[in-house]
Amino acid sequence: PERFDLNYIGSDNEKHRPVIIHRAPFGSMERFTSILIEHFAGDFPVWLSPEQVRILPISDDQNAYAQFCYEKLNEMGVRVELDSRSEQIGGKIRDAETSKVPYMLIVGAKEVEDETVSVRRHTKGDIGTFKFSDFLSDINEEIQTKALPNKD
Repeated sequence: PERFDLNYIGSDNEKHRPVIIHRAPFGSMERFTSILIEHFAGDFPVWLSPEQVRILPISDDQNAYAQFCYEKLNEMGVRVELDSRSEQIGGKIRDAETSKVPYMLIVGAKEVEDETVSVRRHTKGDIGTFKFSDFLSDINEEIQTKALPNKD
């Protein structure tokens, strides 16, 4: 009101400065969220991603171990999903890549036997096989430190 020298004559016949209440159809949070989506193109860092890990058992035989992994990650507060559909693993990986899930844990017979997980990183592909307990500490650290991915 000051910049435009706005005023009105009140009931006391004096000039008064009006109070202006600004309202936008989208608030600050909505604008900030849209800026984040645009900046990251939906490919959020792990700590910000709505789904941080997707577990992909190769066949129904690995569902019990996959469920165990799901429960451990969920207990830690990791946003995790279990894809136990009877689809081929290639289709499950493609779906997770399309959804831009940062980490995919592939669980096959060898992983069940060795208590490991084969880890794929969105856009980077297969990054190796890790003891499940090691993966738990690594992802917890990445989430807690709010690390930004290296786009090399």
